[in-house]
Amino acid sequence: MTTPHSTTRRGLLKGLAAGSGALAATHAFPGFIQAQTSEPIRLGFQLHRTGIGAAYGRWYERTARAALEIVNAGGGINGRPVEILFEDDGTDPKRGSELMEKFATQLNCDAVFGALFSHVVVGTAPRAGELRMPYLVCSEGHHVASGLNRWTLQPGITDVKSQVQSMAPWVASNLGKKVTMVYPDYAFGYDHRDFFSAALKAQGGEVIETIAIPPTESSFTRYFPRIPRETEVIYHVMVGPAVLTFVKELGEFYGTANHPQIFGFIDSLEGVNIATPGLEFLEGSHFWEGQCRYLQADAGPSEGFYREKVGVDDTGASTADPKDISTYSHMFSPWETLFALKAGMEASGYQGRDGGQALIEAFEAMTDFPLSNEHPQGDKIFNGRTHQVFGHQYISKVEGGALKRVHTTTIEDGLYPDEVDYLTQPF
Repeated sequence: MTTPHSTTRRGLLKGLAAGSGALAATHAFPGFIQAQTSEPIRLGFQLHRTGIGAAYGRWYERTARAALEIVNAGGGINGRPVEILFEDDGTDPKRGSELMEKFATQLNCDAVFGALFSHVVVGTAPRAGELRMPYLVCSEGHHVASGLNRWTLQPGITDVKSQVQSMAPWVASNLGKKVTMVYPDYAFGYDHRDFFSAALKAQGGEVIETIAIPPTESSFTRYFPRIPRETEVIYHVMVGPAVLTFVKELGEFYGTANHPQIFGFIDSLEGVNIATPGLEFLEGSHFWEGQCRYLQADAGPSEGFYREKVGVDDTGASTADPKDISTYSHMFSPWETLFALKAGMEASGYQGRDGGQALIEAFEAMTDFPLSNEHPQGDKIFNGRTHQVFGHQYISKVEGGALKRVHTTTIEDGLYPDEVDYLTQPF
């Protein structure tokens, strides 16, 4: 098994010098950089403002704006202010590719980030490579680590393969080994289907039924009779505006007792109050969380700092409106991605689009992101060969209408052998 580089970010300068020999030593230290222009660094943001990703997009924008305020209050990047240009991609892959073109040729952006939904990423990444535009995706798809192009990275959130590989041993040991999976009928759902099936099999378990549901579906009752009687665990990972309907109808189908164990990815309830009437049957069930929505008793200062800046209270609701529930398990991604981009630009001495290759090489030399205000979800390892970050995962249990963390994986739980080596690919 190949594991990520063993050097740390403190070794970044050495790694860059050895890798390309093209960067001056002073470029590794922001304090020595003199801005060559007062023009702002412009970052394009593929925003799911409309379409099935709209609930995420609304909070991704808020989170990115909060992080941007901190970056500019600290002097920007390389002595230049930073702008984020938000453009609605409609959660649509064709529109995503068109926006990449617009960011590069009309809006003069230096890099692009923000996309969550995997079909948008897959539809956009080829154009990013053609335009030589650094493209930092905030998705969970396995597409970056399995091979897109050298201009595409995922430094702010782990991918599905890592997540389910980390989760499967706990599910098999604590909930059951005969699993029925319910997932959205597109690339993100297929990642769950394929990687969880393999991970569960390695634990002596079996996925006995898979149920793919179109992302535009508005009612789900007709799918539930397909769940075999011998099912011990229902694994669900639904997304989109009908997620509350899905969970409520699942509860109506089974009732509050004598149903299989339920393990869901919080995607099925992102932006939804766990205490909503109709969700009582979820009491005692378990969820994956990328970052715990409810403030946990052992939370550190970075968690408090992040919640305050993005305007989220201890329950994961907006501090301005308690009925406005955040997409908390995912929205750390644009925050951490922006700060990772800042670190890469400062390490490479970035001043303009002709520095794009050096920026990618700077990322490829990075190896870890310690827990901090910039990385509040937890410490991470970055694999420069696959352009993918690896971090901790959390399993929470529904207790009294709230989510209480019961298990934290190690980073090592989610590591897997490299499937691609971008360092060997041309720009």
